[in-house]
Amino acid sequence: MRFLRLPMFGLLTPTSPLDGLIDHYQKIHACVDLIRESLECYLSGGTCREFQELVEQVDKLENEADKIKRSIRNKMPRRLLMPVDKTLFLNYTSAQDNILDAAQEAVSWLAMRAVDVPAELQKPMVLFIDEVMTTVTMLGPALESTIRFIYVEELDRSAVKDKLRTVRRQKDKVFKAKGPLISAIYNQDRDFKDIYQLIHFIQRMDDMSHSAGNCAEILRAMIAK
Repeated sequence: MRFLRLPMFGLLTPTSPLDGLIDHYQKIHACVDLIRESLECYLSGGTCREFQELVEQVDKLENEADKIKRSIRNKMPRRLLMPVDKTLFLNYTSAQDNILDAAQEAVSWLAMRAVDVPAELQKPMVLFIDEVMTTVTMLGPALESTIRFIYVEELDRSAVKDKLRTVRRQKDKVFKAKGPLISAIYNQDRDFKDIYQLIHFIQRMDDMSHSAGNCAEILRAMIAK
Protein backbone atom coordinates (compact mmCIF):
# COMPACT_ATOMS: atom_id res chain seq x y z
CA MET A 1 0.00 0.00 0.00
CA ARG A 2 1.40 3.37 -1.01
CA PHE A 3 0.93 6.33 1.30
CA LEU A 4 0.63 9.86 0.06
CA ARG A 5 3.46 11.87 1.61
CA LEU A 6 1.67 15.02 2.69
CA PRO A 7 2.06 16.94 5.99
CA MET A 8 -1.36 15.71 7.07
CA PHE A 9 -0.86 15.98 10.79
CA GLY A 10 -1.14 19.73 10.68
CA LEU A 11 -4.57 19.30 9.12
CA LEU A 12 -5.94 16.25 10.86
CA THR A 13 -4.47 16.04 14.35
CA PRO A 14 -3.02 18.68 16.67
CA THR A 15 0.06 16.59 17.43
CA SER A 16 1.83 13.74 15.68
CA PRO A 17 2.60 10.38 17.31
CA LEU A 18 5.77 10.46 15.20
CA ASP A 19 7.04 13.39 17.24
CA GLY A 20 6.67 11.22 20.33
CA LEU A 21 9.19 8.80 18.88
CA ILE A 22 11.83 11.53 19.10
CA ASP A 23 10.99 12.16 22.77
CA HIS A 24 11.21 8.43 23.41
CA TYR A 25 14.54 8.15 21.61
CA GLN A 26 16.00 10.98 23.67
CA LYS A 27 15.59 8.81 26.76
CA ILE A 28 17.50 6.05 25.00
CA HIS A 29 20.26 8.42 23.98
CA ALA A 30 20.54 9.66 27.56
CA CYS A 31 21.09 6.04 28.57
CA VAL A 32 24.06 5.56 26.22
CA ASP A 33 26.58 7.44 28.37
CA LEU A 34 25.21 5.82 31.54
CA ILE A 35 25.83 2.33 30.17
CA ARG A 36 29.46 3.05 29.35
CA GLU A 37 29.98 4.81 32.66
CA SER A 38 28.39 1.87 34.48
CA LEU A 39 30.72 -0.61 32.82
CA GLU A 40 33.82 1.47 33.56
CA CYS A 41 32.71 1.79 37.17
CA TYR A 42 32.04 -1.94 37.37
CA LEU A 43 35.42 -2.84 35.91
CA SER A 44 37.07 -0.79 38.64
CA GLY A 45 35.85 -3.40 41.11
CA GLY A 46 32.09 -3.60 40.71
CA THR A 47 31.50 -2.14 44.13
CA CYS A 48 32.03 1.57 43.58
CA ARG A 49 29.42 3.77 45.18
CA GLU A 50 28.40 5.34 41.89
CA PHE A 51 27.55 2.04 40.23
CA GLN A 52 24.26 1.55 42.07
CA GLU A 53 23.36 5.17 41.38
CA LEU A 54 23.97 4.60 37.67
CA VAL A 55 21.79 1.49 37.72
CA GLU A 56 19.01 3.52 39.34
CA GLN A 57 19.37 6.23 36.69
CA VAL A 58 18.98 3.62 33.94
CA ASP A 59 15.83 2.32 35.70
CA LYS A 60 14.47 5.86 35.89
CA LEU A 61 15.08 6.49 32.19
CA GLU A 62 13.41 3.20 31.30
CA ASN A 63 10.35 4.14 33.35
CA GLU A 64 10.19 7.59 31.74
CA ALA A 65 10.47 6.03 28.28
CA ASP A 66 7.65 3.60 29.10
CA LYS A 67 5.40 6.53 30.02
CA ILE A 68 6.18 8.21 26.70
CA LYS A 69 5.46 4.97 24.82
CA ARG A 70 2.09 4.59 26.55
CA SER A 71 1.28 8.23 25.85
CA ILE A 72 2.12 7.78 22.16
CA ARG A 73 -0.15 4.76 21.87
CA ASN A 74 -2.99 6.25 23.91
CA LYS A 75 -3.05 9.37 21.76
CA MET A 76 -2.97 7.59 18.43
CA PRO A 77 -5.85 8.67 16.19
CA ARG A 78 -8.19 5.70 15.79
CA ARG A 79 -10.15 6.88 12.77
CA LEU A 80 -7.99 9.65 11.37
CA LEU A 81 -5.31 9.18 8.76
CA MET A 82 -1.69 8.60 9.56
CA PRO A 83 1.12 9.16 7.04
CA VAL A 84 2.54 5.70 7.79
CA ASP A 85 1.03 2.28 8.29
CA LYS A 86 -0.21 1.97 11.87
CA THR A 87 1.10 -1.57 12.23
CA LEU A 88 4.58 -0.44 11.20
CA PHE A 89 4.32 2.46 13.60
CA LEU A 90 3.36 0.20 16.52
CA ASN A 91 6.08 -2.28 15.60
CA TYR A 92 8.59 0.56 15.63
CA THR A 93 7.54 1.77 19.07
CA SER A 94 8.04 -1.77 20.39
CA ALA A 95 11.43 -2.19 18.73
CA GLN A 96 12.66 1.17 20.00
CA ASP A 97 11.39 0.41 23.49
CA ASN A 98 13.24 -2.93 23.42
CA ILE A 99 16.54 -1.00 23.29
CA LEU A 100 16.06 0.42 26.75
CA ASP A 101 14.59 -2.82 28.09
CA ALA A 102 17.81 -4.57 27.06
CA ALA A 103 19.92 -1.81 28.61
CA GLN A 104 18.07 -2.13 31.89
CA GLU A 105 18.49 -5.89 31.91
CA ALA A 106 22.17 -5.61 31.02
CA VAL A 107 23.08 -3.39 33.96
CA SER A 108 20.85 -5.52 36.21
CA TRP A 109 23.01 -8.52 35.36
CA LEU A 110 26.12 -6.59 36.31
CA ALA A 111 24.50 -5.42 39.54
CA MET A 112 23.71 -8.95 40.75
CA ARG A 113 27.18 -9.44 42.20
CA ALA A 114 30.67 -8.08 41.86
CA VAL A 115 32.86 -9.93 39.39
CA ASP A 116 36.58 -9.38 39.16
CA VAL A 117 36.85 -9.02 35.39
CA PRO A 118 40.29 -10.17 34.14
CA ALA A 119 42.47 -7.44 32.66
CA GLU A 120 42.60 -9.22 29.30
CA LEU A 121 38.80 -8.97 29.01
CA GLN A 122 38.35 -5.39 30.15
CA LYS A 123 39.48 -3.59 26.99
CA PRO A 124 37.55 -5.94 24.63
CA MET A 125 34.42 -5.43 26.72
CA VAL A 126 34.77 -1.63 26.65
CA LEU A 127 35.38 -1.67 22.89
CA PHE A 128 32.34 -3.89 22.39
CA ILE A 129 30.15 -1.55 24.40
CA ASP A 130 31.44 1.38 22.38
CA GLU A 131 30.33 -0.38 19.19
CA VAL A 132 26.90 -1.06 20.67
CA MET A 133 26.56 2.56 21.71
CA THR A 134 27.55 3.63 18.20
CA THR A 135 24.67 1.60 16.75
CA VAL A 136 22.19 3.16 19.14
CA THR A 137 23.56 6.66 18.56
CA MET A 138 23.30 6.27 14.77
CA LEU A 139 19.61 5.50 15.08
CA GLY A 140 18.81 9.05 16.27
CA PRO A 141 19.75 10.91 13.05
CA ALA A 142 18.21 8.10 10.98
CA LEU A 143 14.92 8.47 12.85
CA GLU A 144 14.90 12.25 12.53
CA SER A 145 15.63 12.09 8.79
CA THR A 146 12.90 9.52 8.25
CA ILE A 147 10.34 11.67 10.03
CA ARG A 148 11.42 14.74 8.06
CA PHE A 149 11.04 12.73 4.87
CA ILE A 150 7.54 11.63 5.88
CA TYR A 151 6.66 15.25 6.61
CA VAL A 152 8.14 16.23 3.23
CA GLU A 153 10.68 18.43 4.97
CA GLU A 154 13.47 16.28 3.50
CA LEU A 155 13.14 15.08 -0.06
CA ASP A 156 16.33 13.06 -0.53
CA ARG A 157 15.12 9.49 -0.06
CA SER A 158 18.57 8.10 -0.89
CA ALA A 159 20.20 10.11 1.89
CA VAL A 160 17.66 8.82 4.38
CA LYS A 161 18.13 5.24 3.23
CA ASP A 162 21.91 5.61 3.51
CA LYS A 163 21.53 6.54 7.18
CA LEU A 164 19.35 3.49 7.74
CA ARG A 165 21.88 1.25 5.98
CA THR A 166 24.61 2.64 8.21
CA VAL A 167 22.68 1.53 11.29
CA ARG A 168 22.21 -1.96 9.85
CA ARG A 169 25.90 -2.27 8.95
CA GLN A 170 26.91 -1.20 12.44
CA LYS A 171 24.47 -3.72 13.94
CA ASP A 172 26.10 -6.46 11.84
CA LYS A 173 29.53 -5.32 13.03
CA VAL A 174 28.43 -5.67 16.65
CA PHE A 175 26.98 -9.13 15.99
CA LYS A 176 30.27 -10.31 14.47
CA ALA A 177 32.23 -8.93 17.42
CA LYS A 178 30.00 -10.68 19.95
CA GLY A 179 31.11 -14.23 19.12
CA PRO A 180 34.85 -13.84 19.80
CA LEU A 181 34.17 -11.89 22.99
CA ILE A 182 31.77 -14.50 24.36
CA SER A 183 34.26 -17.20 23.41
CA ALA A 184 37.01 -15.37 25.33
CA ILE A 185 34.78 -15.10 28.39
CA TYR A 186 33.59 -18.69 28.19
CA ASN A 187 37.14 -20.03 28.01
CA GLN A 188 38.20 -18.29 31.19
CA ASP A 189 39.32 -20.66 33.92
CA ARG A 190 37.09 -19.29 36.67
CA ASP A 191 33.81 -19.73 38.55
CA PHE A 192 31.04 -20.47 36.07
CA LYS A 193 28.79 -17.95 37.83
CA ASP A 194 31.21 -15.25 36.72
CA ILE A 195 31.18 -16.53 33.16
CA TYR A 196 27.39 -16.83 33.08
CA GLN A 197 26.92 -13.31 34.41
CA LEU A 198 29.33 -11.65 31.98
CA ILE A 199 27.98 -13.55 28.97
CA HIS A 200 24.43 -12.48 29.79
CA PHE A 201 25.58 -8.88 30.07
CA ILE A 202 27.20 -9.08 26.62
CA GLN A 203 24.13 -10.75 25.12
CA ARG A 204 21.81 -8.05 26.45
CA MET A 205 24.12 -5.39 25.05
CA ASP A 206 23.96 -7.11 21.68
CA ASP A 207 20.16 -7.06 22.05
CA MET A 208 20.37 -3.25 22.26
CA SER A 209 22.22 -3.12 18.96
CA HIS A 210 19.94 -5.73 17.39
CA SER A 211 16.82 -3.76 18.35
CA ALA A 212 18.33 -0.58 16.91
CA GLY A 213 18.90 -2.51 13.69
CA ASN A 214 15.26 -3.66 13.73
CA CYS A 215 14.21 -0.04 14.13
CA ALA A 216 16.18 0.87 11.00
CA GLU A 217 14.48 -1.94 9.07
CA ILE A 218 11.02 -0.72 10.09
CA LEU A 219 11.88 2.88 9.22
CA ARG A 220 13.02 1.68 5.80
CA ALA A 221 9.66 -0.03 5.34
CA MET A 222 7.88 3.21 6.29
CA ILE A 223 9.51 5.10 3.42
CA ALA A 224 9.50 2.26 0.90
CA LYS A 225 7.88 3.11 -2.41
